[in-house]
Amino acid sequence: MTACMARSARPVSDPLPCGDNLPRLPFVGVVVGSEAVTEKLSDESGETGRSAGAKIAGSGRGGLRSWTAWSLAALWTGWAAGRALGLDGLTPFEGIAVPLVSLTPYLAAAAPLPVVAALLLRRPRAALVAGLAALALGVSLLPRATADATVEADGPKLRVLTSNVFFGRASMAELVRIVERERVDVLSLQEFTPDAESGLDEQGLRALLPHKAADPRWGAGGSALYSRYPLTALPALPGTVMAHPRAALEVDGRRIEVTAVHPLPPIRGEGLADWKHSLATLPPAGSGTLRILAGDFNATFDHARFRDLLDRGYSDAADRRGEGLTTTWGFSDFPRLTLDHILVPRTVAVRSYDVLRLSGSDHRPVLAELQLP
Repeated sequence: MTACMARSARPVSDPLPCGDNLPRLPFVGVVVGSEAVTEKLSDESGETGRSAGAKIAGSGRGGLRSWTAWSLAALWTGWAAGRALGLDGLTPFEGIAVPLVSLTPYLAAAAPLPVVAALLLRRPRAALVAGLAALALGVSLLPRATADATVEADGPKLRVLTSNVFFGRASMAELVRIVERERVDVLSLQEFTPDAESGLDEQGLRALLPHKAADPRWGAGGSALYSRYPLTALPALPGTVMAHPRAALEVDGRRIEVTAVHPLPPIRGEGLADWKHSLATLPPAGSGTLRILAGDFNATFDHARFRDLLDRGYSDAADRRGEGLTTTWGFSDFPRLTLDHILVPRTVAVRSYDVLRLSGSDHRPVLAELQLP
């Protein structure tokens, strides 16, 4: 109204706009357009932010998958390499490696795990590395399950039994029945106590195996040899914590030396030192005289020092018969390990091998029928 009244005071040639005649000014569209642009930019920046966040999250998940796949592959690869290179036989590593390497059969059994995990996580290179580690572990284990019957011998047979009697607590009556049933010629006993000695005498062992070379001790330190054939005592292993009685016998003119083996478990400083010393001090297989080592070695095929002992001319009776993976200790606890062995010269044939049961012991008796050259 006021603007229209003001118009009457101006020239007619310069009318003032009024009411619906007001023009649509350009800046109004700019303002509206800027709001639309702002909204569009806001939408685009939101999408960009969400995309960047997704990429970061995806990168984090991818990194976790890679870390998992390669960590598993590295564990099995390191274990396989350490076993192949015998790192447990090297002083800087032996403190932890010697106890752990005995678990190799369990790691080998689980070797498909890192391969499958890497494939599921879409990490093919990690799967390839883990697969090579599994192959290496398999190569170290599978020969133990394959019998070797290439040794030819036509001499007399000798049946050897070894048994850890668990601080003398095993059933002596059952042990004597095993000796009688299996027609044992030579018996090696570990953790042989004075009570075990008297218990075996009461059960009539001397009627079956009348000859003896024994060093009974309280606790786990004693060992003994019993034989169907006359025994000549030999000097025991020098400098060992545990008893290792040795004796010689003759079978059809063939001289045989037998050692009852039982070093300390290699799980502490003193135990590791005695274990190393005992295995290193055991005599080689020899050429003229046949030597047999029977007992609880507290060692498995995966220990480098046990393999060093085999390299001195011995074969393991279990390995010869394809029973090298049969466990002999740990039947009340995990893990179960192959610690009890009968080692023979490579010229001796192994006709049979059995792992038996004995009540009251945490070990299983091991029996081998040997044929001498």
